[in-house]
Amino acid sequence: MPFFLTAAPTTGIVHSVGQVFQPIFHGFGWLLAFFYGLIPNYAVAIALLTLVIMGALTPLTVKSTKSMMAMQRLQPEMKKLQQMYKGAENRQTLNEEMMKLYKEEGANPLGGCLPVVAQAPFLFILYSVIKGLSNTVPGQVTLATPHPLPVSLPRYIPTTSHMYENLRSAHGAIKAFGMDLSLKPFSAHATTLAAIPFFIFVAVAVGLQYFQMSQMNSRNKKAGQVVPKQQETMQKIMPILFAYFYFVIPAAVVLYMVVSTAVRIATQDVLFRTGVSNPESAKSGAKAGAAPKKVDQNPQPSSLNKKEHPRSKTKRQRKDR
Repeated sequence: MPFFLTAAPTTGIVHSVGQVFQPIFHGFGWLLAFFYGLIPNYAVAIALLTLVIMGALTPLTVKSTKSMMAMQRLQPEMKKLQQMYKGAENRQTLNEEMMKLYKEEGANPLGGCLPVVAQAPFLFILYSVIKGLSNTVPGQVTLATPHPLPVSLPRYIPTTSHMYENLRSAHGAIKAFGMDLSLKPFSAHATTLAAIPFFIFVAVAVGLQYFQMSQMNSRNKKAGQVVPKQQETMQKIMPILFAYFYFVIPAAVVLYMVVSTAVRIATQDVLFRTGVSNPESAKSGAKAGAAPKKVDQNPQPSSLNKKEHPRSKTKRQRKDR
């Protein structure tokens, strides 16, 4: 089959998807340029944009944390059900009982994946916007400039913004704190020392993810709750998988992940301290707040007390005789 017959549909699909996201790219670019206008620092502007995104995702973070805590609290009950309904013939009954238990306790087995799934579109959007900001075209070769510098043509931000002017003058470099945030750890850096901060950036991002997971596990262990081995294994593997991802994306997107993980750590700490993540504390609080029942000072004897024992009745009959 000719190449153009297979390549054309794929190119058309990619182009269509890109056209759908164009307004979103421009919206995020405008917001990024707005923050840069307030504080002319690319890293600060990205951090402020991240705070806005995480503010929108906070309800999902709260729901996910509650769900994970509920799932870990239900581990003993789940093991009892698994022991009770062993065998392939009881699998359907086991699943029904499990779903009933999840519904009663407000748990969701997939609840812990909500923040990761919800962040995926934002990662794609931010990655595309950062690529647009550092967009360059080759400079025109002349006798005076046989090796011209690339010409910066930033995309997705207003051409009248302060960010646009600075990117044009910097030839597309997104420099903040001595780092070009458009580069990756294995990009062509000026020197070996210039690449070290990028690797430190990746290490910080992975370390924060491990800290976030250990934060929840340590709290569960203090509460006497058992952490499933499968969950512990996934928590050890996921940051390693993300480490590879961090090596192939610009440092600006890694900065987004660092700030977003720090926000989730702070959010979880607030949830743990206030007891919002523990449904049991809410239930106990509701019970404690309920009005106590009045105790009858002159309780009436129950019907069981009124009923005379057969042996006592027989003894009285003998006395009467």
